[in-house]
Amino acid sequence: MLSFTIMAITFGVVFLAELPDKTALAGLMLGTRYKASYVFAGVAAAFAVHVALAIAAGSVLTLLPHRLVQAMVGVLFLAGAAMLLLKKGDDEDETIKAPADQSFWKVSGAGFMLILVAEFGDLTQIMTANLAARYDNPVSVGIGAVLALWAVAGLGIVGGRTLMKYVPLRLITKIAACLMIALAGFSLFEAIAP
Repeated sequence: MLSFTIMAITFGVVFLAELPDKTALAGLMLGTRYKASYVFAGVAAAFAVHVALAIAAGSVLTLLPHRLVQAMVGVLFLAGAAMLLLKKGDDEDETIKAPADQSFWKVSGAGFMLILVAEFGDLTQIMTANLAARYDNPVSVGIGAVLALWAVAGLGIVGGRTLMKYVPLRLITKIAACLMIALAGFSLFEAIAP
């Protein structure tokens, strides 16, 4: 059964965590060189694959005892918050190899491969698995996560530079970390509560 609350929570957490990530910068760089719709098609497909893998991992976690899963989820959310807060700003050094021509398949393929490789095992993929395990509603979590990742990719491709002028990256990172700490607290409380 679809839960708009779970979709909204997942969207908010994943969106804020992904904004300061390399994906927005990669999308921005590809979007300035190539047709935005081609880039978005490849990036969107790669994110759908990542979310499907994360949901599968989170669904496996639901087979474990509830308290153990909540404790693991809480610790992973704390680790994710620490990663966000301690992350160095070295993502700008990454280079993107440009496809030789502007055809749909070359451009979308470049976007797909870039995201598929760069985001594998990324914080938001781990967070999506955690949320799937926490809420035991893979469809709602999957929809929320995919929409959040697509929104960030779209922002990165179309207007990343403008957003960063008005919203400091450090503030976005701190908000995402605070949300993750709150989710960690709820999960750890559920793990120890009678």
